[in-house]
Amino acid sequence: MKLDSLGEWRRTLYTSDIGPALDGKEVIILGWVREIRDLGAIKFLILRDRQGTVQITIPTKKVKKEILDKANSLQIQYCIGVKGVVKKTTMTQRGFEVVPNEIRVLSAAHHPLPLDMTRKTPASLDTRLNARVLDLCQDENRAIWKIQHEVLSTLRRFLSDQGFIEIYTPRIIATATEGGAALFSLDYFDREAHLAQSPQLYKEELTLCFERVFEVGPFFRAEESHTRRHLSEFISIDIEQAFATQEDVMTLLEQCMYNICTSINKDCETELVILKHQIDPPTLPFKRFTYDAILNELNQKGVSIPWGEDIPTQAYRTLGELHPYFYFITDWPLKSKPFYIESKENNPEVSQGFDLMWKWMELASGGTRVHSKEQVTKRLEEQGLPPESFKHHLQAFDYGLPPHAGWATGLERLLMMLTGKHNIREVVLFPRDRARLTP
Repeated sequence: MKLDSLGEWRRTLYTSDIGPALDGKEVIILGWVREIRDLGAIKFLILRDRQGTVQITIPTKKVKKEILDKANSLQIQYCIGVKGVVKKTTMTQRGFEVVPNEIRVLSAAHHPLPLDMTRKTPASLDTRLNARVLDLCQDENRAIWKIQHEVLSTLRRFLSDQGFIEIYTPRIIATATEGGAALFSLDYFDREAHLAQSPQLYKEELTLCFERVFEVGPFFRAEESHTRRHLSEFISIDIEQAFATQEDVMTLLEQCMYNICTSINKDCETELVILKHQIDPPTLPFKRFTYDAILNELNQKGVSIPWGEDIPTQAYRTLGELHPYFYFITDWPLKSKPFYIESKENNPEVSQGFDLMWKWMELASGGTRVHSKEQVTKRLEEQGLPPESFKHHLQAFDYGLPPHAGWATGLERLLMMLTGKHNIREVVLFPRDRARLTP
């Protein structure tokens, strides 16, 4: 097929901007063929653009032959331009249609497509991910990324209003941020380097300069778990605040979540309808439960966890049934937390660390940080991490590092909660995990 040139054509309106009030007005719309219906005397095209869809009505005996020939050559997902006139009508639910004066075929899709764009034949998640850009054309997927956009816009406005500035820390690092083996290593000229697991140490150090910082960006973990909520590359939202404790940043976090949920309900109503999902506005303040209280609750449900151990997934699901809302788990055992989390003054075995839960899923974690060089050196040694490898971080303590606290939340898990999706890969454009490196 010979393709047409875009030429001088430029979109005059998105589909969402066209309505009965434009009756008689000529428009140029650009997009993709979503549906074709041929009734003989009349042919209908549904054209999709980034904002929605519009019906193109072609009365076969009234339009020019070249228009009809062009319309007959179209298939689903062809990229086209239409110059036509808006007609007010009672024959469609929307109350208008566009009758074309000219159609240009800008790009042809090769059939058969790997996905049924009408969604009448469901595809597996793997099939969808293998043809990801085509899959992302679906209304449901585009709704997810409109919500993601609103989340990040709201987040940035909220944190900026609270006096935080946005930072960007290195992704290529020399030392593991949190220890452990979940690191991707790479050759860095003549030595070994790693992909950053988080901006933790950098954001702590930057409280010395800027007091309140936040970062939104990709980080990497060689995650062995292949579950519905784990990824090897993920977007982390991190904050760090000087002259603050865990209580200060917990209050900030719950206010942040409240603002995000409220904003999505207000500004993404259409997207939530498409996703058939509802967000209940959270009540402030969020409930707080100590680690000990959670273990007691689980024990009463027949789930026994030794003190000091992490809470397994099945136990979290039980907690989700008991607490179907946002809540904090505080006072975790110190040994279960990274070396930079401070202990409680009256109980050195208990940390000033917390997790933010939504039903059964951990959304965020944080706490008061250790701001004593001697104490953090001791914690490194206790966890088998050589202080020499952290010498540049330890130097910051010699420059007057202030008391500080912070948290981090995964954007993808937050999106799962906001969109009702059950697999984290559905809220990632091109997910990376142990099994998937393409597309």
